[in-house]
Amino acid sequence: MQITLDGRRALITGGSKGLGLAMATRFAASGASVAIVARRPDGLEEAKRSIGQVAKGRVLTVAADVAKAADVQRAYETASRELGGIDILVNNAGTSRTGKFEEITDEVWQEDLDLKLFAAIRFARLAFPAMKERRWGRIINVLNIGAKAPRAGGAPTAVSRAAGMALTKVLAGEGAPHNVLVNAMLVGLIVSDQWVRRHAAQGANVAFSEFTAKMGANVPLGRMGTAEEFANLACFLASDAAGYVTGTAINVDGGSSPVV
Repeated sequence: MQITLDGRRALITGGSKGLGLAMATRFAASGASVAIVARRPDGLEEAKRSIGQVAKGRVLTVAADVAKAADVQRAYETASRELGGIDILVNNAGTSRTGKFEEITDEVWQEDLDLKLFAAIRFARLAFPAMKERRWGRIINVLNIGAKAPRAGGAPTAVSRAAGMALTKVLAGEGAPHNVLVNAMLVGLIVSDQWVRRHAAQGANVAFSEFTAKMGANVPLGRMGTAEEFANLACFLASDAAGYVTGTAINVDGGSSPVV
């Protein structure tokens, strides 16, 4: 299947590393102009150089903390102005944060909700009107499989991500009459920058490939997924080929989730 995003304009949060970078690269290679948003300017410039090797359109970087409402507003307005509008929004920012429920403070809860839920709410609220007016839009919310099957000790992330799944369904219902399609992709064990950092932090005396092989051994497919595999599905959902897909929460987890 030939997937093309020619002429589309995408904004991807958390776009300088891991899944965000993989999606930005895949979108750019498929013809879209992309704006990547992240906090660190140096990381953004490195990502821009990488994406530029395959890009067919523009690659724009915007340094912003999406946990802050003012930064969300600025990032969206900058990307929309520079690219001439936003057709595709990918809410990808956020890292896993877990702990024992009784030990999670109000401050930690608020930080997690601001980064993972309110950032998505604010970006979608900004993008929705123009998408509806053009009668074409795609929003992809990147969550994790804990949104469907939360485990003990999975807060605050599991709660924030479950709220993101509800947000996806609400937006899909409101966007459908205007051809604005909204879906969620739920991450399982996928090799990304977070796992690189975890491997380094543990000081493991094994190669990263051995580390990931061990982590993926209990996945039904027998391995961890790749960021490129995740990006391939995101590209499909962002394209015209997925024109009848909305309101779904798709597990990208090698079969790990007990909930389909």
